[in-house]
Amino acid sequence: MKLIRSTAIISFFTLMSRVLGLVRDILTANYLGASVINDALITATKLPNLFRRMFAEGAFNAAFIPLYARRIENQGDEDAAGFAGEAFSALLLLVAIIVIGFQITMPWTLNIIGGGLDKLADPGQSSVYDLAVLYARITMPYLLMMSLAALLSGMLNTHNRFAIAAFVPVLYNVVTISILVFATRGEISLERLALYLSIGMSVSGIFQLALLFYGIKRSNIKLPLYRPRLTPGVKRLWILGVPGMISAGITHINITVSHLMATFKEGAASWLYYSDRLYQLPLGIIGIAMGVALLPALSRRLRAGDDSGAMSSLNRALEITAYLTLPATIALAVMPEFLIGGLFERGRFVASDTAQTAKALQMFAFGLPAFVLIKVLTPAFFARENTRTPMIYAAISAIINLCLGAALFFTIGFYGLALATTIAGWTNVLLLSRVLLREGYLKFDKRLRLRLPRIAAAAAVMGPLTWFAAKQAQSRLNGSILNDYTFLFLVCAFGIASYTVFSFVFRAFSIADFKYAFRRTSR
Repeated sequence: MKLIRSTAIISFFTLMSRVLGLVRDILTANYLGASVINDALITATKLPNLFRRMFAEGAFNAAFIPLYARRIENQGDEDAAGFAGEAFSALLLLVAIIVIGFQITMPWTLNIIGGGLDKLADPGQSSVYDLAVLYARITMPYLLMMSLAALLSGMLNTHNRFAIAAFVPVLYNVVTISILVFATRGEISLERLALYLSIGMSVSGIFQLALLFYGIKRSNIKLPLYRPRLTPGVKRLWILGVPGMISAGITHINITVSHLMATFKEGAASWLYYSDRLYQLPLGIIGIAMGVALLPALSRRLRAGDDSGAMSSLNRALEITAYLTLPATIALAVMPEFLIGGLFERGRFVASDTAQTAKALQMFAFGLPAFVLIKVLTPAFFARENTRTPMIYAAISAIINLCLGAALFFTIGFYGLALATTIAGWTNVLLLSRVLLREGYLKFDKRLRLRLPRIAAAAAVMGPLTWFAAKQAQSRLNGSILNDYTFLFLVCAFGIASYTVFSFVFRAFSIADFKYAFRRTSR
C-alpha cells in the first residue's frame, strides 16, 4: 500500500474523530464556557492525555514498530508475536505502576500542570484545585488503556491494517458528546457535568481497547500473553522508547508547560485549550496521520535495504504535508476571530472569550507547519532506531518554550505562551532538518524542489481572498448555530475551492497525481 493511500485512510478516520472532537468542544464551550470549572476539567484531562500522546505517538511509534517490523522481516511472524507479547506485559506493568503512583500522589503532583488553580474554598465547599484532583483521579485509568492501545495499534499498522487503529479515537468523542447531550437536558451543576465527562473519558478507553483487541483477532495477528520479564527485546524497546516518548511528545510537553503558566490567570487555560483544539484539527489529520503511515513504510524499506525508496517516501511525505498544511496555516492566521466566534460564541462562551482565544490561535497558526514537520521528520530518525537525537533537540525546544513562555506571559499576556510554543517548534524543526541533511538521510529531489514554490504560491493567493470573505461574513454572525455554521461552511468552502483552482493554475498538483496516488496496488 502506497504511503498516500495509507495516510488517506488514517486521515479519513482522524478527520471523523477531530470533527466529532470539535462538536464536543462546541458543546463544552456552550455549557462550561471559559469558567474555572472548565479550567479544572481541562487540567485533569491534560495529565493522562500528555502521557497517552507520548506513549501512543512516541514510544511505540519510535521504538516498537521498527523492532516489530524487523522481527517480521528477519525472524518471521512467530518471533514477532513473541516479542509483542513480551512488550505488552512489560507495558501493562509499567503503566499500571505509573497510574497507581499518580492516584496516590495526585493532591501534590497535579501542581505540575495546575499549580495556578485556586486552592481556597468556602467551608464545606471544594476548591477548584480539589475538583481538578478528583477529576484527574477518575481520568487516570484512561492512560493505562490508551498505552496498551498504542501497542495494539502499532501491530495493526505494521501489518497495513490502518482503519481500526485510526477509528478508535472516535469512540471517545461519541461517549463524551452523548454525556453532554443527555446530561444537560435537565438542571445539572457545572461541577457534576465535569464529573460525568471525567468518567466518560475512562469508559471510552475500555471501548477503544476492546475494539483494538477485536481488530487484532480479526486480522489473525498473534499476541501471546506472558508474565512481565526484562528480556533482551523488552530492554531494547525501553532503551529506544524512553527518548522516543520525549521527542515525539515535545509539542504536547510544550503545550502542557504553557497550560501550567496559564492556570495563573483565570480563563486563560480555557482560551488556550480552545485555540489548541482548533489548530490540532489539521495537525491530527495531516501531521499525525502522515507520521503514523510514514514510520512503517520507512522501516520496511530500510530493513529491505531500499534506501532510495525510503528517501522517495520522505520526499513525498514532505510534498503532501506542504500541500495540505500551508493553506490551513494561512486560513487560521487570517481569520482566527471569525473561526472562533462562529464555532464557539454562544451560551457561556462570550465575545471577550472569542477575542482572547483568537489571539492564541493566530500565534499557534504560525507554528502549525513546524508542528506537522516534526511529525514527518522524526520518523526518519526512529526508522533507523535513533531516538536519542530527536530527544536532545526536543529537550532544547522545551527549555526555549519554558523560558520564552514565562517571559512573554508576563510582558505581552497569555497569548505569548502560544507564540513561545511556535518558536520552540520551529527551533526543533531546524535542528532536525540540519542533521538529516548533513547525514544524507534527506535530499530534496527534483519533484519536491519544483513543487514547493508552486504550492506556496497557490496558498499565498488563497490567503487574501479568504481573509476578504471572512471579513464580509463576520458581521453576519449572530450566535445562531444554523446561521453561523452556514457562513463558516461557505467561507471555508470558498477558501478550499480557490486553493484548489490556483493549485492547478500553478501546477502544484495535477489530476494524474491523485489518480496515481489512490490506484489500488497489491500491497
